[in-house]
Amino acid sequence: MARSKEFDPEAALEKALEMFWERGYEGTSMADLVEHLGIARASIYGTFGGKRELYLKALELYLARRDVVSPLSQPGRALPALRAFLDAYVAECLADELRRGCMVVNTAVEFGSRDAVVSRKVAASWTELETAMAAALVRARAQGEIPAGKDPHALARLLLVLLQGIRVLGRADPDPRRLRDAVDQAMTAVQI
Repeated sequence: MARSKEFDPEAALEKALEMFWERGYEGTSMADLVEHLGIARASIYGTFGGKRELYLKALELYLARRDVVSPLSQPGRALPALRAFLDAYVAECLADELRRGCMVVNTAVEFGSRDAVVSRKVAASWTELETAMAAALVRARAQGEIPAGKDPHALARLLLVLLQGIRVLGRADPDPRRLRDAVDQAMTAVQI
């Protein structure tokens, strides 16, 4: 007869997400996880399959909580929605007292291209963000908010790079003026 789990796997995954997000993969040892989650090493392996698998599950949980599509797909004018979206990224960075940044960006910086599975998850996340911004920019062009000659997909790539840069700067030096000026200049580039 199989024993029932003596811990809540969802609560354990939540705690693992917090730890990995704050410390990264390499900065979190199995001993740290055992202590922080309050469960035995064997239970971590039995439930999640090991540190790497637990990290991937934590990253998936982080990604599942993000909603990049709905703020950009609301009816109405597209550029104000896009501006509000970019401003929200800056506000989130400035409010992040722990300087955790974005777990996707942190993962990309820490893993690079060393792990194909991790790289695919990061790339898929960025593609989702780029696609949502491109759709908003296509709408903006159709509404006459940006010049007809502008390439919405190229602009979305520009904004994707800007947002990831905001996340990196937010971890180290979240100078509000620097971040807000970058958004101002990006919005100017979109419209001229």
